Amino acid sequence: MKDVDYPWPPTAATGVGSYPGTDPDEAVRTVVGELGELPHLPELPERGVGADMVGRTGGLLVDLPLEVRTSGWRVAPRPGRDLQRARGHLSRDLDALEEHTQDYSGPLKIQIAGPWTLAASVELRSGEKALADPGAAADLAASLTEGAPAHIAEVQRRVPGARLLVQVDEPALPAVLTGAVPSASGYRRLPAPDRVTVEARLRDLFAAVADAAAVPMAHCCAAGVPVDLLRRSGARAVSLDATLLDPAQDEHIGAAVEDGVGLFTGVVPSAGGVLSDPADNVDPVRELWNRIGFAPELLTRAVVVTPTCGLGRAAPDHARAALRACREGARVLREEPRRQR
Repeated sequence: MKDVDYPWPPTAATGVGSYPGTDPDEAVRTVVGELGELPHLPELPERGVGADMVGRTGGLLVDLPLEVRTSGWRVAPRPGRDLQRARGHLSRDLDALEEHTQDYSGPLKIQIAGPWTLAASVELRSGEKALADPGAAADLAASLTEGAPAHIAEVQRRVPGARLLVQVDEPALPAVLTGAVPSASGYRRLPAPDRVTVEARLRDLFAAVADAAAVPMAHCCAAGVPVDLLRRSGARAVSLDATLLDPAQDEHIGAAVEDGVGLFTGVVPSAGGVLSDPADNVDPVRELWNRIGFAPELLTRAVVVTPTCGLGRAAPDHARAALRACREGARVLREEPRRQR
């Protein structure tokens, strides 16, 4: 077992990324207030074009402009209003973050879409998804790998006391790996790329994040998260929906923990009712830890509690209650080893 300096306090809590509403000032104030030990930069997709996950990251790409068509984001011949809107949303979000983190010192999480989710979402000028063209998928990944460090540097400039965690969102990764991404027409499925290529592209991005003095991590709230592939690619934490875990994944999760990889465990429902008892919310974490057989004391260092997925579609009252439930669930996990002594 590695002796790991996890970049968050014992059994912290945080959000996944998206949050309801259209006011970045209110969203950042809420997140920082509820998640003071590990805040994150909230994303507000309800603002529309450019505030969505793909458009937000599209604004970070270098020499690869995107535009919005009726079917979604598409490669464009030149930057236009859609990218300006995306960059404007992000700039206002960073303004709010800077205002509400004055004198803050500690971990801070930001999120970007990953290269394979971009390839499965962005269309080429022909109308087909970039994933169908290996060269186009490579260009997208290279552009993101070049653009991400500039974004990291901007956040570090605005919040100089923060130790940044960069969450690479890959919700489409399981579908990419199994050849389950639909073509633009919807009549066929796009072939799965070689797993060696998938791993190499992720490794390049994670290495660029680490070279920018940030901690690379990955998030996927779909079933079948390829934990072992993400570990080998260099992710130092993996964020997943713990309520969807299959015991068949235990071996890979155990190997990741043994290698010093942190687990961001989604246990609080991102929509619907929040369980009133924090101890019930974290049952999936206890069950996982019992199965993989590590000491409870390690759980308090390796695990961060989150909602099961983003809160962008949640009602505002639910979103705030979910963050509070994550914080209280983390407190329960932190206190249990003390009671067992």
